[in-house]
Formats: sequence, structure tokens, C-alpha cells
Amino acid sequence: MAKNQKSQTTPDKSLESWIWDAACSIRGAKDAPKYKDFILPLIFTKRLCDVFDDELNRIATEVGSRKKAFQLAKADHKLVRFYLPLVPDDPEEPVWSVIRKLADQIGEGVTTHMRAIARENPLLQGIIDRVDFNATTHGQRDLDDDRLSNLIEAVSTKRLGLEDVEADIIGKSYEYLIRKFAEGGGQSAGEFYTPPEVGTIMSRVLQPEPGMEIYDPTCGSGGLLVKCEIAMEESVHAKDKGKKRTVDPLKLFGQEYTPETWAMANMNMIIHDMQGQIEIGDTFKNPKFRSKAGKLRTFDRVVANPMWNQDWFTESDYDNDELDRFPAGAGFPGKSSADWGWVQHMHASLNDKARAAVVLDTGAASRGSGNAGTNKEKTVRQWFVDNDLIESVLYLPENLFYNTTAPGIVLFLNKAKPKERQGKVFLVNASQVFEKGDPKNFIPEAGIQRIADTLIGWQQEEKLSRIVDHAELAKNDYNISPSRYIHTSDAETYRPIAEIVEELNVIEAEARETDKALKVILEKIGV
Repeated sequence: MAKNQKSQTTPDKSLESWIWDAACSIRGAKDAPKYKDFILPLIFTKRLCDVFDDELNRIATEVGSRKKAFQLAKADHKLVRFYLPLVPDDPEEPVWSVIRKLADQIGEGVTTHMRAIARENPLLQGIIDRVDFNATTHGQRDLDDDRLSNLIEAVSTKRLGLEDVEADIIGKSYEYLIRKFAEGGGQSAGEFYTPPEVGTIMSRVLQPEPGMEIYDPTCGSGGLLVKCEIAMEESVHAKDKGKKRTVDPLKLFGQEYTPETWAMANMNMIIHDMQGQIEIGDTFKNPKFRSKAGKLRTFDRVVANPMWNQDWFTESDYDNDELDRFPAGAGFPGKSSADWGWVQHMHASLNDKARAAVVLDTGAASRGSGNAGTNKEKTVRQWFVDNDLIESVLYLPENLFYNTTAPGIVLFLNKAKPKERQGKVFLVNASQVFEKGDPKNFIPEAGIQRIADTLIGWQQEEKLSRIVDHAELAKNDYNISPSRYIHTSDAETYRPIAEIVEELNVIEAEARETDKALKVILEKIGV
């Protein structure tokens, strides 16, 4: 073992506690989320360094010394997963010591080393080399050398090698760090983070099988894709009754719009030791995953939590689509919310036997129903019901998500519903299945499994779940919100205020659009 590696280890502290303490070493817990773009790459690089050390030690046992191991790895990068061009003066020293021993111009030195690592590893380009640790704003360092030195020293206190921590453990800790950033991230948190219990329910219900292709068009930090891999492995091991066997991993695909979050997703994949292809760009306007014929690529499972109620897409974005994502009878759901536009994209991304799970605002299940006249969003929702694509709808508890207190729903699609489920939709109102938390509520493991088992088995239970046929949905003007059909208390149940307010906002927006169009017509005829 290389020198100083034992002295770095602090086994008395959990990995999650250590990783959060390291993040807080800059300016404390309150400000840690502001520095996530510095902290995540640094911890990621520490993992790369320690794993590289383990690989060098393995080679050294065969060739006699670490010095020779360094030389061989430099000559043939295929001997290691990631080749790191960081060579300590003493080859017996840990690779990380090159960064740890930086004494002056630390920000510049860290940036230089990370860019050198990226140059040697195309898979890491744009991921760890996009951050400038020497960056300034109005002449002031964003992260000065003193605080960066404190962070490096905090990261140095625990070893993250293959013999120290398994990929799934450090992966869970990394996700824990992302969650802690989300807690302090305010409105931006929902752009990169889905509560883990929601992702676990989605992945268990979708039941991904070894070798399947899984796609998330709005992947954020990649958490939903990771959850699918974990659910698949847990299911296989449960069937094998604890006997571990090699299984084909899932093939994971994702697209993310924000460069920093795209980098986060790639780091999350690698640190979980999972293989994934994460593309960058606006999925709605330019989906990157296409077939050789230029058509939209299709997958076995699709999972997503798109930003709710996006209002920056116009009718022309739907009309000009060349990928047949928005079919006649559905199409443009109105300017005020792209929720059902995203559902259409996900539906178009499913192969003939595929299934999907998508998190939406609760209003997406009911807006427009019961209103006089037509409503574009309701029209799209009706198209999905009439084409028997909706398998089930899950109504979540309030205050789970970090950027809103609204409950949200999970919509499950199935392009190959079993015959006995055709013409029906399974509704689950899990609004009461939670425990109070700080700062957010959470669903305990027993609740997660209860909800997943209920959805998988279509188990009807009073005050929790119901099978509703299409005729009843039509009678209720295609309102598919579980809260409309399943009352969770003995008293008269009222619809959530947030749901009603959102519907009123949509009605007001549509009224404004109608007034604007009427004004144009009146001006043209000279009235």
C-alpha cells in the first residue's frame, strides 16, 4: 500500500457524514450548495485518484514496484479504467498527494491538473475540466485559496479506493451530497434532483430487466437512471434468493439541458460504476437520440421528471416537429404548460412493448376538466385515455420536492397493456403515505414498497387505490387525478387548493389569449 494512505482514513465517521463535512468546510452548511460545482468535481477526482492508486498497486505486485507500474500505465492506458497524469515525486506516495500538496496558486494548480486528467480521458472531457477553481467575479476569487485548501484537506481525510468503499456505497453517498445541495438549492433544486423515494417507486413499478435500454430525456443529475439500475439488480438478486450472479447491466441514456447538471449526471454515473450515455442540449427542441434513419430512437423504459409547467414552448414548436412526436388529436397542449408535450415526447420514445413513468404537476391530471368549452390540455389527456396508453396514476404526498410544496403525480404509460387491464386506469392516492421531515416530508421504505406493490399488482384498497374504467373517466370529463376518485378521510374531501389555483391560472391565461386574438380580429375589420 502506498505511503500515507492509512493516515488519511477516518473509519469512525460514516461516508455520508464525511462527505457533507467536506462540503461544509468552505463556509458552513448554509453556503455549501453555492459551491457544489467546485465540491462535486473535487470529490469525484479523489475517487478517481484512489481507484487509480489501487490499480497501480495491483500492477506493482506483478512487476515489482509502483515506479514501474506508473511507467506501464503511462505507456498503455488500457491497463487502467482512467489514466491520471499525476505522478508524485515519490512513486510510493498516493496520487492524490499531487493535489493535496499544492501550496500556492492552489486554484490554478487544481484547474491545471483536472484539465490534464480530462485530456487523457475523453470520457471525462467537459465533466471535470469545465470548472475553473481560479475563477473571479468582479476581481474577487469565487473560492479563494485558503478555503480551497480547507476543502482539499477535508476531502483528503477519507480514502475512496476499491478496497475502502464499494461503488454503490460511494454512489449513495454522492447522491446524499446532491440531496443536501438540493435542500439549500431553493427553486433551482428541482432542475437536478428528484426525491429518492419517488425515483425508487418509479423504478420498481417499471420493473426493468437485465440488458434493457432506459432513457431519461430530462435526466438532471441522473438519479432516476441510477435508480432503475439498482431496482433491476435488487430484483435479480431477490429472485436468486441472495445468490449473486453476473447480470447484464442496463444501457442508460439521458439528455440534460444545463451544462453543470450534465456534468453532474456524468460524474454520478461513473462514481456509481455504471455505464451511461448522457447528451447535452434541449431535448424538447433537439432530442439527441435518433435512429440511423433520423427518426426518434425508442427504448424499453422511459423515466423522467421534467420541469413542471414550462411556458416557453409555442404552438410552432409542436407544428414544426419533424419526428412525429405530437400526433393528430393531441399535439399542442396550450402555452401555459408543456407537461403533456413532454408526455408526448416520452410516448414517442417508447418501443412497441415499452413502459414509462413521468413525474408531473398535479394540475396536469385535471386542468380543463369540468370547464365549459374546449381545453387543449384536456384534449391531449383525452387522447392518451382514448388510446389506452395510461396504465396508472399515482398521487404523491405534499412537500416531497425541493422546489415546491405541491404533491405532484406520477403518470405510468404502457404501450402493451395486458388484456385484462385494457379500457381501465389504476389510480392510487398516496397523499397520506408519508412521514414528517425537516425540511421536507419523506416516504419511508415500508411506504415505498406498499405503493410499489399496489401499483404492480393493481391491488384495490379503500382510501388508497381504485380501478376506474374509461367510461367513468369520460363521465368526469377526463379528470384522471386520483384525488377526484379516492377520498382519504371520512369527512368530505376537498380538492387541494394548489390544484384549483393552477387550473384558475390556466383559465385566465387562455382567456387572455382569446382576448388578444379577438382584439386582432376586431382591428382587422375596423371595429
